[in-house]
Amino acid sequence: MNALNRVDLKQLRTLQCLLREGNLSRVADQLGVTQQAVSDQLKKLRATFNDRLFIRSGNGVTPTAYARTLGPKLDLILNAVGELLEQDEFNPATTTRTITISSTDLEQKTILPFLMQRLRREAPGLRLAVKKLELDEMANDLLDGSVDLVLTNPKFAPPSYPSLTLYSERYVCVAGKANEAVRSTMSVAEIASMPQVVVSPSRGDFTGAVHRWFEDQGHPRQAMLSVPTFTAAKATISETDLVGFIPSRLLPDDSLQPIELNAEIPGFDVIAVWHQRSSQDPLNIWIRDLLLQVSNRMWSEKIQKP
Repeated sequence: MNALNRVDLKQLRTLQCLLREGNLSRVADQLGVTQQAVSDQLKKLRATFNDRLFIRSGNGVTPTAYARTLGPKLDLILNAVGELLEQDEFNPATTTRTITISSTDLEQKTILPFLMQRLRREAPGLRLAVKKLELDEMANDLLDGSVDLVLTNPKFAPPSYPSLTLYSERYVCVAGKANEAVRSTMSVAEIASMPQVVVSPSRGDFTGAVHRWFEDQGHPRQAMLSVPTFTAAKATISETDLVGFIPSRLLPDDSLQPIELNAEIPGFDVIAVWHQRSSQDPLNIWIRDLLLQVSNRMWSEKIQKP
């Protein structure tokens, strides 16, 4: 039989206390057990080490020569186990870890610059890696640890993964400044009949965020171009006759003109998503809190603008 299978930490802790105290009653008080329980553990220890270990002497016990040799080894082992079970205290100011965030260019534009400002002040040794959002790889990236946090729309997030809502956003219909086919106010039917650009991160499909909204209005739209980023959408809209829907935080833009519609355009939430194993990770918790603070600051500054 493997020697490790014949001993447990409780027995080793009892042996350590007996070596220090030399008295079964005091050891029982220290460990919060009965003196009989200490005697039982000692009986098992004698069998395990094939040595008497302690000899009765007056009101206590005296260790054998062999038992004395075990003292330094016991201290080393039990101290190492104690360190193993203690969690290192997280200190942003001294951490040198790396955290990886996946997001669209919306969050890269609106959140990450402010997040990096805070990190440089409060965690100068922390490294931040930002990856392009891959919708179909999101769950696997979080599962295998290649991504720590994903910033995304709730409808794209794996339903079983924990998440935190950072802020709410709304879309604005826009056209290029030189597009003479649009007016400042138009109907949903009129916009639906115009060629449109759709933002589809990593998938390249033509549905887009407000696709179902147009269908619910009874006016399926003409999606003529699919691009992976809002940056590409804005650039294309500004130079063509296409119209599109851009998050309000990416506006105003001198090359675009907003179009007010006769129906309320649906909005969306931006959330942070992580894997369950990171729920108690101090760094992940701290970054999530920081993201929420940054998002609240963004909202406060937005409503304060005249």
